[in-house]
Amino acid sequence: MRKEYSFKKGKRGYYNDKIDREKITIRLDEDVIEYFKKMAEKKGMPYQMLINLYLRSCKENQVELEMDWKKRA
Repeated sequence: MRKEYSFKKGKRGYYNDKIDREKITIRLDEDVIEYFKKMAEKKGMPYQMLINLYLRSCKENQVELEMDWKKRA
């Protein structure tokens, strides 16, 4: 292992740009956000990443909500 490394030829955000993600705006209840923030802090990761992982798990396991939702007038 070297004592020093040179990053002169490095590219900022090179690997992050390869991830196919879309920025969106989503409205979540404050208590839901706090729940994920606390859980993410315990896991040592950003809460947005934790929410994404949870939703991905739901998608991969084809989880369907069972609820009766009606639009409020």
